[in-house]
Amino acid sequence: MKHRYLFIGGLHRSGTSLAARLAGAIPGLGTLSNVPVPENEGVYLQGAIPHDALAGEPGAFAFDPDQHLVEGCRFDRLEVRERIEADWAPWFPDTAWRVEKSPVNLLRMRLYQQLFPLSQFVIVARHPLAVARATAKWSDRSEADLVAHWAQAYRIALGDARRLHARLILRYEDLVAAPDAARRALAAFCDRPCDGAAPEPVRDGNRDYDLRATMPLPEGAAVVMEALGYGPDGAVLPLPAAAVAHPLRTVREAVETVWPPRR
Repeated sequence: MKHRYLFIGGLHRSGTSLAARLAGAIPGLGTLSNVPVPENEGVYLQGAIPHDALAGEPGAFAFDPDQHLVEGCRFDRLEVRERIEADWAPWFPDTAWRVEKSPVNLLRMRLYQQLFPLSQFVIVARHPLAVARATAKWSDRSEADLVAHWAQAYRIALGDARRLHARLILRYEDLVAAPDAARRALAAFCDRPCDGAAPEPVRDGNRDYDLRATMPLPEGAAVVMEALGYGPDGAVLPLPAAAVAHPLRTVREAVETVWPPRR
């Protein structure tokens, strides 16, 4: 295989599209663009793993155990890998890295690592109150339920991340505060050169919402929030754990020089 995959995953309205666009501005990284599916999500362009609106329902999919795919599951087969490759091939540019961004990637990282052993993973997170309020227009669930879904999704993802060879955590709040640093971190993570400034102006969508809590946090949510450096009422604290893991020390250290940015 001449290319490697950079899989980006995160809940809807968390900044995955922004992360993918920043990655796509790095030489050697190719993204899906102007494809005939929602939000340029590759999950809709392959037929090896069935996917429909319910499979990726905003505010709900992490509660579906069938969406958590790991090594050894029924999709861990050579024919699944080959079908995904064949289905995606017409849509990706001919680059060393293929960047695939779909929210459900958050729960598929272990399977994708098994199918594509040299793949790397980006976990995109945003404060749960901002995610809940940005997602409310698509969901009939209560804000408490949407925050509980956030906690469920990232609890699974952070647990799975311990089994990944190469992963990078990008928080939305850091992305919008320092998009050029984020782009350079992504480039370093993929061991690619990166010159110039970030390709687009970026605004902080969290300012659109009053992030003061209106209800008690669902059970267990505070633990997951703390693991990602999120506090009450929209607070963003230093990330408590390492943002990057990589088998090559030189890559890991190159990322750590620029990410996460100082707040």
